[in-house]
Amino acid sequence: MICFNNDYSEGACPEILAALADENLRQNPGYGMDGHCAAAAARIRALAGCPGADVHFLVGGTPANLISLTAFLRPHQAAIAAESGHIAVHEAGSIEAAGHKVCTVPAPDGKLTPDLVRQVALAHTDEHMVQPRLVFISDSTEVGTVYKKAELAALRQVCDELGLYLYLDGARLASALACAENDLTLEDIGSLTDAFYLGGTKNGMLMGEAVVVNNPALKDGYRHIMKQRGGMLAKGWLLGLQFETLLRDGLYFKLAGHANAMAQKLAAAFAAAGCGFVAPSPTNQIFPILPLAAVEKLSPRYGFELWGTPEDGMQAVRFVCSWATREEDVEALIADLKTALA
Repeated sequence: MICFNNDYSEGACPEILAALADENLRQNPGYGMDGHCAAAAARIRALAGCPGADVHFLVGGTPANLISLTAFLRPHQAAIAAESGHIAVHEAGSIEAAGHKVCTVPAPDGKLTPDLVRQVALAHTDEHMVQPRLVFISDSTEVGTVYKKAELAALRQVCDELGLYLYLDGARLASALACAENDLTLEDIGSLTDAFYLGGTKNGMLMGEAVVVNNPALKDGYRHIMKQRGGMLAKGWLLGLQFETLLRDGLYFKLAGHANAMAQKLAAAFAAAGCGFVAPSPTNQIFPILPLAAVEKLSPRYGFELWGTPEDGMQAVRFVCSWATREEDVEALIADLKTALA
C-alpha cells in the first residue's frame, strides 16, 4: 500500500532525527526552559518580525488550538470559523467542550472574508447570545487553498473594526508559504495576526507546533493554561531542538516545497485526465473528483481519503503529499490513474 492519506505518516526528516540522536544523552532543563527552546523561539521571533512575541511549544495542532482559544477567550465568548474549519469538524468538539461555541459560516473555498466575518459577528446582538471574539483561519485551509496578503490584511481590518482577535492555525503554514501562489511572508503573518502557530508535525518533525502570541493582551496566563490542559511537556527540549533544526538553512521551506511539488505533479495528471476538483489547491493537498469505479480500482494499492459523500456516481477524494513522498510513487499513481479512468 502506497499512502497518500496525510503528511505525518512518516517519522522525522534525517536532519531532525540526527539532531535528536546527537542530543539524546545530554541533560536539559524541563518544561521548555532549555536552551534549545530559547534558541528556537528567538529564531521564530526573528523570522516573523515579532521581537516581543511569546513563543510556546506544544505537541500537536489540536492542543495548540484548544489551549490558545481557552487562554484567549472569556467563558461567554466564541470563535468564528469557516464551516470546514479544523476546530469545527476535526477536533472532536474540543473547543465546545472547553466552553466556547464555534460559530461557523459556509465558505466553499475554505477561506473567511470580511463580509462573512461581519455576517456572523453582527448576528450576535446582545447578552442573550455568545459574543464572537476571535476569528479562526487556517493557512493553508482544509481544502488546500491559501490566503493572499490582501485577504489577510482585509481580515485584520475587519477584526479591528469589530473588536475581534485574529488567530491563524498554521499546521500546514509551511506548505502555504512555499506554494507558487503565495505572496505572504512570515513577517506579514506576524504583523497581521494576534496569534498564530507554525506547524512542525506535518512538515518533517516527529511532532510539535510553535504558538506565537503577538498581542500583549493575550499573553497573561498562557503557560498556566498549558499546564492545566496537559500541554506542558516535561521533555520540552524535544520540541525546541526539532524547531531549532527545522528553521536552520532553509529546511522548513525545502521540505514543504518538495511536498507541494509532488502534489502538484499529481494535480496536473488528474487535470489532464479530465478530473474536476473540490477547490483549486496549490499546496500539498489536492481534492480531485473521481468516478466511483476509479476510486474502487485505486483503493487496493493506494491510501487516500474519501471527502464528503458520493454524488451522481462521483466521489471527491483527498491525496496528500509529504516531505518524504517519493517521486516514483507519484509516477506509479499517475500510471494507474490512467488505467482506472479508462
